[in-house]
Amino acid sequence: MKALAPDVSSLLDKLYNLRGEDSVVLVEMDKQKNKAEETKARTTEEKKNLQEKIADLEKQHEELNDQGEKLIELLTGIDREEYATVLDRLHIDFDPDGLVEKLNRSLPRTIDTVVSDTKKAEDQLLKVEEEMNTAITTIDELAIRKDAALANQEKLNEYFDLALSGRINITRDSITSLLEQFNFTEEEQREAAKILMFPEDALFSYDEKVKEKEKSGKTISEVIVEAKNAEPVVEESVKIVEEPAVDVSFEPEESEKPNELLTLLDNLGINYLDFTGQEIDYLNANLDEELIKKNVSYVKKSGIGVDIFINHASLMLDEHLEDKINALLSVGKEPIDVYLNPSILEKYTKDELTSAIDYLRNNGMDPKNVPLMAY
Repeated sequence: MKALAPDVSSLLDKLYNLRGEDSVVLVEMDKQKNKAEETKARTTEEKKNLQEKIADLEKQHEELNDQGEKLIELLTGIDREEYATVLDRLHIDFDPDGLVEKLNRSLPRTIDTVVSDTKKAEDQLLKVEEEMNTAITTIDELAIRKDAALANQEKLNEYFDLALSGRINITRDSITSLLEQFNFTEEEQREAAKILMFPEDALFSYDEKVKEKEKSGKTISEVIVEAKNAEPVVEESVKIVEEPAVDVSFEPEESEKPNELLTLLDNLGINYLDFTGQEIDYLNANLDEELIKKNVSYVKKSGIGVDIFINHASLMLDEHLEDKINALLSVGKEPIDVYLNPSILEKYTKDELTSAIDYLRNNGMDPKNVPLMAY
């Protein structure tokens, strides 16, 4: 009887989270979908208002031209002297020539203002339509991705059910190829395949604890958090047969890093539970407090928000994050576009992103109008 190895426990935490309704994958997709739907609703209303405004301005333009021309023609044909007695006796200040002069001076400027306002409204309409279309595309894409994620989750649960019932009869490649869809590393894929293909007492004990907690109405994530804070009593850990045991030791200064990172994230208003154990390990291993503070401050200031780091924790340590986001904003992209497509920031280096933008321009395309997912 010995405690479950930390790395195996962390892997099971991740696997069991992906099995439930509160899977980080599904939660993030729902969060993105909700934000995109809010954007769609807002831009749909803005589009309607702008279209009404443009129609009104176009009507004003037409009437100013038409009525102005008729009024000038009418006033030009009036000789004040023919009506002088009536106008003077009734003290009516009527000067046809003066009115014609004022119309000729002011009407063109007024028409130019209406034309300018119309152009501004049309430009704003294009931006709103692009933002709305991006949101619609994102909603459609997320629907497809969620269907795939649910299918993958169903298959993962099937594999666990088979393993826990002792009826596992699938190949190692079947498991690793499935976990690859969840962005597991090759090492995690291999370890998970061993856990499922050769289940030991540790897996059954872990599963039993999860089921007991679930009966209380808690989510899998809540169960996992409670388990981390408790003193677990679990059975024999899963052994790695083909690999020698590793002497895991930490230097004193390294042991302080996790607390250091969690304190930093807390001070920045970021919940460390939004990140996987693998992401926390990565941030700890490459910890640069000043760079993290700089990048978090920037995404807050830019209106993108810190949620962009969920499932993309490596962006906190991207030295060129601000440059890459600025490159996208400078071509007309909105913060919401970047928020909904953070993978482009991981896909390209700063220079590669600049080259991608130049490529679009050189091929006659406006980077502003090309969806980020197509870059």
